[in-house]
Amino acid sequence: MNRRVSIWLCLCCLGACHAASIPAVADLASHDAMAQVGFDQVRRVGDAEHAADGVAQQRYAFQAAAHPQIVLTPVHGVWDWSKQGELHLRVQNAMAWSVTLAVDIDDASGRHLHATVGVPAGPAQTLVMPLHAESPRGEGMQVGPPMPFDDHGRPTLLATAVQGALDLHKISAIRLGVPAPQATQMLLFGRVDTAPGGTTLHDAYAGIVDRYGQFTRGQWPEKIDADAALRAAGKAILAAAPTAGLDAYGGRLDSQGSNKTGWFHARKTDGRWQLVTPDGHAFFSLGANAVVADGGRSYVEGREFMFRDLPPAHGEWAAFYGRGDNRDKDQGASQGIGYDHGRWFDFYAANLYRIDGRNWLDAWRSRTLDRLQAWGFNTIGNWSDDALGRTHRLPYTRSINIDGDYANVSSGYDYWGRMPDPFDPRFVQATEVAVTKASADVRDDPYLLGYFADNELAWAGSGPQGRWGLAIGTLAGDAKSPAKQAFIAMLRKQYVAPETLSAAWGIALGSWDALDVAGFAAPTPNEAHPAIAADYSAWLRRYADTYFRTVGEAIRRHDPHHLFLGGRFAVNTPEAVAACAQYCDVVSFNVYADLPQHGFDAAAMRQLDKPVLISEFHFGSDDRGPFGKGVVSVWNEQQRGEAYAKFIAAAAADPDIVGAHWFQYTDQPVTGRLLDGENSHIGLVGITDIPFGGFVEAVRTANKAVDH
Repeated sequence: MNRRVSIWLCLCCLGACHAASIPAVADLASHDAMAQVGFDQVRRVGDAEHAADGVAQQRYAFQAAAHPQIVLTPVHGVWDWSKQGELHLRVQNAMAWSVTLAVDIDDASGRHLHATVGVPAGPAQTLVMPLHAESPRGEGMQVGPPMPFDDHGRPTLLATAVQGALDLHKISAIRLGVPAPQATQMLLFGRVDTAPGGTTLHDAYAGIVDRYGQFTRGQWPEKIDADAALRAAGKAILAAAPTAGLDAYGGRLDSQGSNKTGWFHARKTDGRWQLVTPDGHAFFSLGANAVVADGGRSYVEGREFMFRDLPPAHGEWAAFYGRGDNRDKDQGASQGIGYDHGRWFDFYAANLYRIDGRNWLDAWRSRTLDRLQAWGFNTIGNWSDDALGRTHRLPYTRSINIDGDYANVSSGYDYWGRMPDPFDPRFVQATEVAVTKASADVRDDPYLLGYFADNELAWAGSGPQGRWGLAIGTLAGDAKSPAKQAFIAMLRKQYVAPETLSAAWGIALGSWDALDVAGFAAPTPNEAHPAIAADYSAWLRRYADTYFRTVGEAIRRHDPHHLFLGGRFAVNTPEAVAACAQYCDVVSFNVYADLPQHGFDAAAMRQLDKPVLISEFHFGSDDRGPFGKGVVSVWNEQQRGEAYAKFIAAAAADPDIVGAHWFQYTDQPVTGRLLDGENSHIGLVGITDIPFGGFVEAVRTANKAVDH
């Protein structure tokens, strides 16, 4: 039942509790008049109450409905907030769990500002919403600091993500809602104010990182506070990794050893795909990605206020400072990231120096290999230090990164950039250069597992019609696009006359030249014209065939020995996966899901009859410092270990999966990595190089349980 009631409220009774200079909007704990308040599926409960600090609050019940909300409107006309920068709201959650509160502010022109915050259970606090668009990305990181925080003795819940825009001269309404609660949710509200902006946002981010790169406001078992503790924890002795029953490469000696080729390869035995070591033994690849010593870099220039006790940029610490520029406007991952250039500091490498002194890099490499082996890993995954592979303690992979001045195509999902145009001769040349470089020093190394090509290319677009994004994007290109000309040539060969294509696609096409127009609006597939989907599918397969064939042939020319491990699919299409299966030895997927089989089409892969490598997966939480919880989040550190064990067991039990690689070795910096501001707790070790004890023990147990 929807019900709207208007009542008059005033803020006079609590005026003494606030500075007189702060404009008041309303007081939801008072019946005196200053603003109109309407209720929609919300009811007042009882009389005003007083919180522990003596401030009056009123209890409100948000009923189970689609949009229960309280609506505040001016008594006359509009509010003029042109000299204000923040909305302040006294709020307390009366439930035993966090409640999501949506705050919307409307102006008289129909524009609005929106924020959604999680109000934790517990004492009353002040919710602060900036009166402008705001995001942690603008502060240089993907995820902002946890809320609430202590702002000069006042518990404050800052809305770190705010969307929209307002004419602050003409504010017409404030709406407080709980999105679609399944049961009644109880919140207490008090005074609503505005205030000059900027100070709360600054204070929320001020001093959040200590000299070691750790979050200052949190505590966890592995957190350190002194150099001596850091050195002791970093040099802790590990139990030796067991090697009994394994060959030199980590293959199982109890498996069939007759297929000895001197190189890693794949075979299918009794319906199960396996990787096979150079000595001919079964090998399930358990890897860790991004095992590097320089992963702790984060921009500090312009936001020095976020960091406490940064070392001086001279003397012994100068080696850990550098300069960079990540202002790549063609890459979606970088869009909206503030503090994306200038001086950076490498917290991780600086901590390694604190642990081991001048020879810190060699010491780190030795210690890291000891750890990986002790924890049951047998592969050094992608994005890792090349020197680790040269030790020949663990097999490793190599990445082929194809860069060059060649044409590209937008699929509509350009997170890591637009798709390379494999029909451009310059792409063929760039591939040749990249493969030559990648294989130069490893083509005769039996410890090399194989090559990945590129990473998470945009094979598909976004939304319901995303599968066709690359086809639609190809036709939208300009006339000089090699891919577009190849697509048009394919259509002309098939349809001969433009009128035939017009009828098949249900579009007006007066001549073939009409397709050459830049920005050509290709139709989306529909039931009335099935030829569109059929033609797009044929084009997607030809596009993928051309890409994977070009890369595969270059690898075979320069290195006929080692595996082509595919392209590390994220978004993909059936056509791209099928092409990869044709030209690659192994099809790799970056899977961010609870189970590996939920991240790719397992039934299709069985039909294609090619082995699958999970080239990335992880589980993150926010209870060890970094604010982000990764792509697949769990509640806490214990659940990270449980999720890892479940994932690895499911991978090892699948007859098509031949390995799984964790992303990544080290936690990301609290204030965001250089590339795109990612700042999640997804590591085996922290920014201090201290392992997360409970998690790595769960990892070790799960890895040791893999029996093939």
